[in-house]
Amino acid sequence: MGSKQASALYDEADLRRADSLAREIFSDVANKWALLIIETLGDRTLRFSELRDQVEGISHKMLTQNLRMLERNGLAERTVHPTVPPRVEYTLTGPGRALRATVDLICDWTHEHLSHIESARHRFDT
Repeated sequence: MGSKQASALYDEADLRRADSLAREIFSDVANKWALLIIETLGDRTLRFSELRDQVEGISHKMLTQNLRMLERNGLAERTVHPTVPPRVEYTLTGPGRALRATVDLICDWTHEHLSHIESARHRFDT
């Protein structure tokens, strides 16, 4: 196989892998808790208890699961300080902050088209 053909196959495989990873990450973060955690963290570093207090309605279990998922995907960092009791803090990574900017754009889009969406829903439901 020539190097041009091999390169094309690797490029195609890389694209498939990237598409698959994109779907997986989107599936992970496209839930209300992950988006609220990302928005709440913003540019700040918060302790677990501060996050739990600021993300209204989230359970300890759901916060833990979502923080682990964000950390696994490289969107949040967890820092454990060796104190008694241990102090655990979370902050968004560079890619996490970039995702937050994208989420902000989606929120801006929602605000811009809110009346249209509400009208369409009203027409559909009646």
